Amino acid sequence: MADPAECTIKVMCRFRPLNSSEVVRGDKFIPKFQGEETVIIGGKPYMYDRVFQTNTTQEQVYNACAQKIVKDVLEGYNGTIFAYGQTSSGKTHTMEGNLHDTDSMGIIPRIVQDIFNYIYSMDENLEFHIKVSYFEIYLDKIRDLLDVSKTNLSVHEDKNRVPYVKGCTERFVCSPEEVMDTIDEGKSNRHVAVTNMNEHSSRSHSIFLINVKQENTQTEQKLSGKLYLVDLAGSEKVSKTGAEGAVLDEAKNINKSLSSLGNVISALAEGTAYIPYRDSKMTRILQDSLGGNCRTTIVICCSPSSYNEAETKTTLMFGQRAKTIKNTVCVNIELTAEQWKQKYEREKEKNKSLRNTVTWLENELNRWRNGESVPVEEQFDKEKAKAEVLALDSILNDKPASTPNVPGVRLTDVEKDKCEAELAKLYKQLDDKDEEINQQSQLAEKLKQQMLDQDELLASSRRDHDNLQAELNRLQAENEASKDEVKEVLQALEELAVNYDQKSQEVEDKTKEFEAISEELNQKSSILSSLDSELQKLKEMSNHQKKRVTEMMSSLLKDLAEIGIAVGSNDIKQHEGGSGLIDEEFTVARLYISKMKSEVKTMAKRCRQLESSQSESNKKMDENEKELAACQLRISQHEAKIKSLTEYLQNIEHKKRQLEENVDSLNEELVKLSAQEKVHAMEKENEIQTANEVKEAVEKQIHSHREAHQKQISSLRDELDNKEKLITDLQDLNQKTMLEQERLRVEHEKLKSTDQEKSRKLHELTVMQDRREQARQDLKGLEETVAKELQTLHNLRKLFVQDLATRVKKSAEMDSDDTGGSAAQKQKISFLENNLEQLTKVHKQLVRDNADLRCELPKLEKRLRATAERVKALESALKEAKENAARDRKRYQQEVDRIKEAVRAKNMARRGHSAQIAKPIRPGQQPVASPTHPNINRSGGGFYQNSQTVSIRGGGSSRTEKN
Repeated sequence: MADPAECTIKVMCRFRPLNSSEVVRGDKFIPKFQGEETVIIGGKPYMYDRVFQTNTTQEQVYNACAQKIVKDVLEGYNGTIFAYGQTSSGKTHTMEGNLHDTDSMGIIPRIVQDIFNYIYSMDENLEFHIKVSYFEIYLDKIRDLLDVSKTNLSVHEDKNRVPYVKGCTERFVCSPEEVMDTIDEGKSNRHVAVTNMNEHSSRSHSIFLINVKQENTQTEQKLSGKLYLVDLAGSEKVSKTGAEGAVLDEAKNINKSLSSLGNVISALAEGTAYIPYRDSKMTRILQDSLGGNCRTTIVICCSPSSYNEAETKTTLMFGQRAKTIKNTVCVNIELTAEQWKQKYEREKEKNKSLRNTVTWLENELNRWRNGESVPVEEQFDKEKAKAEVLALDSILNDKPASTPNVPGVRLTDVEKDKCEAELAKLYKQLDDKDEEINQQSQLAEKLKQQMLDQDELLASSRRDHDNLQAELNRLQAENEASKDEVKEVLQALEELAVNYDQKSQEVEDKTKEFEAISEELNQKSSILSSLDSELQKLKEMSNHQKKRVTEMMSSLLKDLAEIGIAVGSNDIKQHEGGSGLIDEEFTVARLYISKMKSEVKTMAKRCRQLESSQSESNKKMDENEKELAACQLRISQHEAKIKSLTEYLQNIEHKKRQLEENVDSLNEELVKLSAQEKVHAMEKENEIQTANEVKEAVEKQIHSHREAHQKQISSLRDELDNKEKLITDLQDLNQKTMLEQERLRVEHEKLKSTDQEKSRKLHELTVMQDRREQARQDLKGLEETVAKELQTLHNLRKLFVQDLATRVKKSAEMDSDDTGGSAAQKQKISFLENNLEQLTKVHKQLVRDNADLRCELPKLEKRLRATAERVKALESALKEAKENAARDRKRYQQEVDRIKEAVRAKNMARRGHSAQIAKPIRPGQQPVASPTHPNINRSGGGFYQNSQTVSIRGGGSSRTEKN
């Protein structure tokens, strides 16, 4: 890339005329214009690069806003134009307008025409690659307008950390007609809706991207530029637009993304360190346009109505903040080999001058350090050095530009080869000299470093000799402190051993307690099993009692039926002994009932006893579980303590070994130091002794120290053996504890399984208890029923006895009455028979209705199956119709593409000299039938094209087409 340069964002302000609804409402025209750069709203002036009044034409807006950006993009810069404002303020009209009307078309169609007009008028050696993409941000999701199946695309960064939309459709184009066809296709897929303020309100932010790459076939220089044309959706107030449902959700997302854009603009204007580009996908895509490498123009569209005064002021404030933002733009250029070589030479000269500056500064610094005073004329002049560097840059920059303009110099191939060989030889000699200079400078640096090292060594030896005695005293003090520390460590070990014994004893006690609890739990389990067997026996007894009660009730009902038959048929004999038999039967029934009552009471009492015993056993089981959990907790605590003690012992052993090594090293140093001290003392006192005597004295002293050291080592080894034995004992105890813990764990698992089994049995007992309670309720109801029946039977007996008595007394006198009584009985019997016949008829009718419903059920099922089959047939027919429609649409699209290709061929044949717009062919791709809409997919920065390759050469009348 070329050298970067700063430029501010250009902000243009455009006011639309009052629309019909605002005129009908009687709104006031509030803006006042001062010149072409200022507008006054509410008495406050707002200044921009240009302010367009309501009578400004589309062409005037384009010439002021976008015409220069076209030239910048074709020169290798990036450009962005986007419209901002509230809903119904004229953004889409400004950016798009009427796409196919010459007068009312907006910025996008005009900029497309201008790009190709510029290309056709440029140098014939240029070759262009133009790609376009069209996508929208709807509900904060990126949706491809050229392929509606891509509904949630993601934003990635390329190798230069520039954001791009991964997977969006890109099309190579070679004429304005193809670009307009692409725009029409994408616009037909864009989301719009009707609101109270706009009949064609955009419900998404649309972004039309034009990517232009050019290559000079002579110089092989490559430039690239991107142009973002953005039509933002307008900010909305729900109270004014009347949005509801899905339109309301769209308005929420639009306002959210515009708020993110405002936050980015504010952060850039204030110069904060963090810019929230990632808060919205729109700001993420426009990251390079806002504060990056791009020439950006913002068109803020405003309403002149007093009804929208607040929104208009907000929009104008947004434009003022955006105007303060600065972008750093540079040409997107790919350097050729010659340009890289020139750049290398330029950087090499800069490096050389900077190296000289560093050498000068080092020399001056060394002189200052050595105490010399450097005169002003010999000091480093920063301004002079900077001027030399700038002069060198200007010379090197002018050199390549002036070389091609030397007149009358033409070299033959032989002379060129000779010059190149000599130039290579000179470069090689220059490199050799540079290497030699570097080697000499490195050697000088090494020697200087060695001198410094020797000085430091002498100074350090002096310091060591001065501090030797102090170090010896310190080491002796440390030795004493180490001995005290060893004693303290031994005492701590003894205390730990005592604590370990205590904890082991506690573990044994808890183990015994656990065994006692386990035995008690086994006893409770046996008691629970005995209770279970007793409950089973009670269940059998209750079943037996139920059978007996059933038999008694059946016999009673049978007797009652016989009595009824006897009363109805008038077969009762008139004798006094009959009443006696009835009394006996009633007495037997009462006895049976009283016996049943006593048995039921005993069963209820037994059930209550079982329930109380069961609750007590449950309480004891809960207590045992709590104690078992406490034991487990204690065991885990003891394990942790044992582990920590073992680690502590290991640490102490390690420290002891370190202390022993330190003591040995200190003793050796002490001996050496004392020997050196004696030698120095002898030298100072000028004692006349031979070297052998000094040596013998030193050896004796070393021997004595060695013997003391050996004794100390032997004592420490004895202590070490004792500690190892103690550690072995502790490890044995730990192993025993672990085995005991494993046994306890196994027993705990067994108890847990037993507890689960007991819980299951307890659940079964609870179910049986519920059933027994239900049987008791049933028995109580049966008892009440039997009591009612006995009462009824008693009343009948009384009536029967009274009737017999009256009949015996009046048998002789009232023969006619007897005849009348039989008639009344016959009347009752006939009444009952009629009721019975009616009930029989109702029962038969119900049976017939049930049979009819059963007959109707298969018919209804068959009808339901037929309906399901019909639905399936309709679905298959609908699917087939959709497929046929898709095929017809595809054939129609192919025919339209064929017609467009023919029209394009005619248009291309009419063109004369123009620059080249090339569609590069990619290996491994098959050409498609129609070149009108060739699709390419971008994935990870690569381009894959499915299209025919068209090559248009400018500057002549030749045209080639490759298929």
